Formats: sequence, C-alpha cells, structure tokens
Amino acid sequence: MSLPFDLTPGVTAALALALIGAAFVRGYSGFGFSAIVITFAAIFTNPLPLIPVVFACEMLMTIFQARGIRPDIDWRRVGAMLAGAAIVLPLSVGIILSVGEDMVRLIVSTLVLIMSLVLLSGWTLQRAIHAPGHLGVGIISGVCNGAGVGGAPVAVFMAAQPMPPAVFRATMIAFLTGLDLITLPLLWVGGLVTWETAIGAALAFPLLGLGVWLGGRQFLSTPPAAFRRFAVFLLLILSGAGLIRAAFA
Repeated sequence: MSLPFDLTPGVTAALALALIGAAFVRGYSGFGFSAIVITFAAIFTNPLPLIPVVFACEMLMTIFQARGIRPDIDWRRVGAMLAGAAIVLPLSVGIILSVGEDMVRLIVSTLVLIMSLVLLSGWTLQRAIHAPGHLGVGIISGVCNGAGVGGAPVAVFMAAQPMPPAVFRATMIAFLTGLDLITLPLLWVGGLVTWETAIGAALAFPLLGLGVWLGGRQFLSTPPAAFRRFAVFLLLILSGAGLIRAAFA
C-alpha cells in the first residue's frame, strides 16, 4: 500500500514517533499537539497538506478525553472564544492559502515568546478576564489557526489567569476541538482536505490513543504549580521552534 502524501517509510516512522510524543503533550496539557507535529513535519516535507490531518487528529483525541474533561470545561470561555474565531477564520484560511504560513508563524511565535517570558517571571493576572477579552483572543486565535497555531495565543491568555489546571486543560481541549470543526470545512473548500487526509488520520488513530492515555495519567499525578510551569515552558519551546522554522523557511 502506498503511503499518503508521497511520504517515504523513514519519514512516516519519524512522524509516527512525533505523533505519539505530541499526543502525550496534548493528553497532559490540553494543547501543543498541532504546533509540535507541524513544526516537526516541516523538517522532512511540506507541512501544509498535513494541517487538515493534524486538525482531524485533534478531534479524534477529544473522543478519548471527552468523558474525563466534561465536568471541568468552562463553556462560557469556550463559546466567547469560538465566536471570535468564527468571525475571522474564513479570511484567515484564505490568506494562508494565498500567501503561505511563514509570516503568520513568525509574528505569532514572537508574540507568544514575549508573553511566555513574562509569565515565566511569575506575573499573572489577579482576576479572570470577562467575555469581551475572550472574544478578542478568539479573533487572534482564528487569524493564527490557518497556519495551525491557533492554540498558542489562547494558552498564553489562559495561563495568565487564576485558573485550576483541570479547567485550563479541559477548556483548551474543548476550544481547540471547536476551532478545528470550524476550520476543516474551510480547508476542504480550499482543496486541502482529500482522501489522503482521511487515510492519514486513520493511520494515526491508535498512536493518538496511546499518547493521550499516557499524558492523561501523568496529568493526574502532577501538582498545580508544576503543571503551570510545564505549560509556560512548552509555550517557550513551541514559540522558539516556530521562530527557527520561519527564519529558515
């Protein structure tokens, strides 16, 4: 059987390992999967056709996690952020398909790096942000999601607020699932969703289950302070990787 996207067996094996690692991160933190896989894939191949596969994988992982996260989802935050994202996503996807993703990735990675360094210093907001703020960050996320990095600005925004780790993780998962549900049809209209997308997601399914299960077990044994520290360091790593990729594109 030929592999999707003309991938070689060696590249496929490398991507399989990246999928397991990224699924572990998603199972633990609730975000980071798309950025990890897309950044890693860019080392070996053109990642643009893989973006719909990554989004489909994120939705599949939610199937594994839904039962455990449901009580902790802050639906008001999710609804406001998705409303903001829905406003700009058609324009965002059109821009990415027309001009490419590297400039968007460069800008997003720079902003996330700066905010992550601020969070690393120990700064946090003293109270939660209300609906207009979440609508605004949803708009930013929608602009970024055409390049597959819509979760990063939301993670920075929520990590700065006083929020239990379980609520942070569950709300991120619910938001990213909704964001992908909105984005995938737009990518289909743009010609990026094909039968190869379905084949790639099907091949990834068992790897996703393993990674999410392992990550979820790790989350249950992690104290809140360690979880927040991990989230901030993950944002630093992802933003740094995004800058490196954009610089050498």
